[in-house]
Amino acid sequence: MNKEILIVGAGRSASSLIKYLLEKSTSENFHLTIGDLSLELAQKKAMNHPNASAVQLDLFNEAERRKYVEQADLVISMLPAALHIELAKDCIRYKKHMVTASYISPAMAELDEEVKRNNLVFMNEAGLDPGIDHMSAMKVIHDIKNKGGKVISFESFCGGLIAPESDNNLWNYKFTWNPRNVVLAGQGGAAKFIQEGQYKYIPYNKVFRRTEFLEVEGYGRFEAYANRDSLKYQHVYGLEDAKTIFRGTIRRMGYSRAWNLFVELGVTDDTYHIENSENMSYREFFNLYLPYHPTDRVETKLRLALNIDQDDIVWDKLVELDIFNADKKIGLKNATPAQILEKILSDSWTLAPDDKDMIVMYHKIGYSLNNENKQIDSTMICIGDDQTYTAMAKTVGLPVAIAALKILKGIISTPGVQIPISEEVYLPILKELEENGIVFHEKEVEYQGY
Repeated sequence: MNKEILIVGAGRSASSLIKYLLEKSTSENFHLTIGDLSLELAQKKAMNHPNASAVQLDLFNEAERRKYVEQADLVISMLPAALHIELAKDCIRYKKHMVTASYISPAMAELDEEVKRNNLVFMNEAGLDPGIDHMSAMKVIHDIKNKGGKVISFESFCGGLIAPESDNNLWNYKFTWNPRNVVLAGQGGAAKFIQEGQYKYIPYNKVFRRTEFLEVEGYGRFEAYANRDSLKYQHVYGLEDAKTIFRGTIRRMGYSRAWNLFVELGVTDDTYHIENSENMSYREFFNLYLPYHPTDRVETKLRLALNIDQDDIVWDKLVELDIFNADKKIGLKNATPAQILEKILSDSWTLAPDDKDMIVMYHKIGYSLNNENKQIDSTMICIGDDQTYTAMAKTVGLPVAIAALKILKGIISTPGVQIPISEEVYLPILKELEENGIVFHEKEVEYQGY
């Protein structure tokens, strides 16, 4: 093939992506250029491989950026979503294909006509969620439609969790990805979905109290809270006739009820800053949100404010986080409540060196066929290898890498700014993901309509 792939961004999510491509580079005859602002990080990911070069790449240095794009046949951007657009314009300028794991932004969508005119493939949303969720769901949806069936309900859930063997706290949770996103989850408007043909909204202060339960064979029970906009892919997936459409985030049982205490207290707010936060103790921070009392301790006030019984497990969960510590300082200047909470949680929820993470994905797709209602449940569990090749890095990075190679080889060739929802795209990627241990188990179950 003798091709050149440019990877921009060598952070955590790029580890499995780069490893996969390095392993394929000799047999498929291509070279990797790994660019990052940190040359040291790029070199570490290149692993002294003969088919890889590490370079320091500053995205905002236009001449340097364009030089590397011009040399490539395909560009993989593992940068934050907001930074893809300049690379995308360069890819059009030099007629290069592009792959990202990010949601299609309005600015990216605007490039569609130009991308098609230049016969280029710009594959977006090719990671985990968005990404594998699209591919696995569309496979089931297309199978149903090809049999002459009609999808009547669609529920899809995904969560980044701690693997059972590393699950050693009362929350059954640790940060396996961006902690900030965990703290801000559910904010920015009411959760929106359709249930039995009716629009439903859940305001932020209720999101974590309205959960759905899931059972995954061999892994026990989980719960899921509603994503902000479940209807984003209704038309994209062709679900116009579905009476129920719901997307949610998976956690272990009991997490949401305990998390809701932080929501009730107000410490997940990211809209204002706390004065003198740097010198404040964890205990003082939580006391900010409690009424004054001349004699009651912070613990007593918190229990009364949140109506927590003494023998309630959620109390033990709060104590476990060491939130009443009077000696530990926050150490963040002018921080928001959400930033402070993230710092406190990081003490308890940061992965230990030997910890493994776990991805759980679950689709429940109801359909009617020959006047009979049926349901297919599709589940996927992926457990990480270690701190570098985490389940999150594997499930985000591998589909991006596989998509890139399929585009280079012409297996995926339909041009345009797109997401992986056509058979041409998802069938070969899902097949290769299976070969790499990311397997969906589909089974017919009794229809669970409301």
